[in-house]
Amino acid sequence: MNPDNDAGHGRSGVSRRNFLGGGLVAAAVTPLLNATAEAEAAEAASATADGVAQVLVRAAVNGAPVTVLVDPRATLLDTLREKLDLKGTKKGCDRGQCGACTVHVDGRRVLSCLTLAASTTGHEVTTIEGLADGDRLHPMQQAFVEHDGLQCGFCTPGQIMSAVAMVDDEGPARSDDEIRERMSGNICRCSAYPRIVDAIRDAQKVMR
Repeated sequence: MNPDNDAGHGRSGVSRRNFLGGGLVAAAVTPLLNATAEAEAAEAASATADGVAQVLVRAAVNGAPVTVLVDPRATLLDTLREKLDLKGTKKGCDRGQCGACTVHVDGRRVLSCLTLAASTTGHEVTTIEGLADGDRLHPMQQAFVEHDGLQCGFCTPGQIMSAVAMVDDEGPARSDDEIRERMSGNICRCSAYPRIVDAIRDAQKVMR
């Protein structure tokens, strides 16, 4: 009798024990591989929704790094509101005419309804939620409160973001007329313009 056969070995040198053990490992690993493949397939399917390959956006939003998968046609406005749950930025006309959706990209004011989210990769985005320093309001926010520069408040986030960038990026306005001219892209349907101008005039004094 061949002692190799007693030990369960064939000419290949593989024992029955090793063979059975390997089969059990394979049986255990196969479902894991299938689950991984299913997860990858599901991710691929979601990444090609509506037949359009989605893109990965990596940006800083209000000082925090953000990575989000978006449709390449998605606007920054919709991405902020629907993907990142930043509802402070308002959707007004959705045509770039009212200014309610104004945010900052690298410190400059932009209309988020006309800005593709994909174009912000590698840039810094600031919304109304990121303007205050903790519980301390930004001087422009504080001035709007003190001068009651709002009525319904729907346009207020865009008004404030536009005013802050106006002062920081372009310098303080030299007159009320200049404030009105520079802020002409932001519409207030309640016509609170006099108080808005008062707020901006006072805020710019302490911002520079």
